[in-house]
Amino acid sequence: MSGKVYTIKTACPQCGCSAVSHLTADEIREKFGDVPNVEMECSECLAKYTTDMKTACPEWDKECKMRQ
Repeated sequence: MSGKVYTIKTACPQCGCSAVSHLTADEIREKFGDVPNVEMECSECLAKYTTDMKTACPEWDKECKMRQ
């Protein structure tokens, strides 16, 4: 499972700038952990915001089985 790459897509609620990351399962766990909400920082306006992992990367949410 660690070789598969997941796409995380978010948009800043302040300026609307979108961000896309392509990370493996190990990279996701290292950066965010197995949590339902992740904290992000916009690269354009530097606003910090929280986004739902189910929305940002539904495939990862399903596979990591955070609710078990």
